[in-house]
Amino acid sequence: MSETKKIRVGIIGGAGYTGGEAVRLLINHPDVELVYVHSNSNGGNLVSDVHADLLGDTDMRFTDTAIEQLPKVDVMFLCVGHGDARKFLEANKIAEDVRIIDLSQDFRIAPDTAIGGHAFVYGLPEQNREAIKEAKNIANPGCFATCLQLALLPLAANGLVRGDVHISATTGSTGAGQKLAPTSHFSWRANNLSTYKVFEHQHLREFRQMIRSFEPSFAGAVNFIPYRGDFTRGIIASVYTDFAGTQEEAQRIYKEFYASAAFTHVSDKPISLKQVVNTNKCLVHLTVHEGKLLVMSVIDNLLKGASGQAVQNMNLMCGLPETAGLRLKPLAF
Repeated sequence: MSETKKIRVGIIGGAGYTGGEAVRLLINHPDVELVYVHSNSNGGNLVSDVHADLLGDTDMRFTDTAIEQLPKVDVMFLCVGHGDARKFLEANKIAEDVRIIDLSQDFRIAPDTAIGGHAFVYGLPEQNREAIKEAKNIANPGCFATCLQLALLPLAANGLVRGDVHISATTGSTGAGQKLAPTSHFSWRANNLSTYKVFEHQHLREFRQMIRSFEPSFAGAVNFIPYRGDFTRGIIASVYTDFAGTQEEAQRIYKEFYASAAFTHVSDKPISLKQVVNTNKCLVHLTVHEGKLLVMSVIDNLLKGASGQAVQNMNLMCGLPETAGLRLKPLAF
């Protein structure tokens, strides 16, 4: 992209949590002109009436104009629900030179990574940076999938995931989306903790796909227990598996692998969720104990787990600095 010409971006499905976070990031991105924020249910309403945190930051209004009548953009963010991105692309003809970043799960898993003339590259920069740079369309990873993959990606890339993998991870209430459900009401969630989708969470498909991309013969069990946490943002995961090396060897493997990563960092000290909330960072911490490697991994589910990673992918696709618009301070206190 030209150094002087801003990237024109449109958002489809801008009323939800990921849409709101995409707006927040893109209106403050130095290389972006946010052209429109589309919402079928909020056409004409101020964006800040739905996303109250943006009051004073933008006077944009949502549009519900037909897609073919919207202004031309360079990049389109699909912040629609799971299943709706595929329907959207089936129903609307998008110009071939428009890059698409889809935040749903519709195009993440092979072989369902294409529709019509659109082929999608899996958008985990720590694994697929070079492919993302050349990609026309990106399937943005899921939030749990991002947190868990970054916990084991260095091991998998070195062919060291051979046994069963055990995972316990807790996510904030925003992971359930903006639509209310019995388990997302404050009165249910506050002072409470519960499991859900035990052993069968949909993001496990992405996790297994990552491991098998490096180790096609991997046949170990992946035992995943997700928890609903009594907080709004973030994911904290503990992941452990067999490991024959030492603490020093584990540290070397991870630090070498993430040496050039813009947002994923290996901490020598124990980590906590507040270190990453409101940022695009992932922090990992390693403990070797009696033939097991325990990896703690923390991310903000709405940023590194969704909209922040989408902007990171856009930066890579458009030849911008990977960190552009994403230097955010964590809510550490």
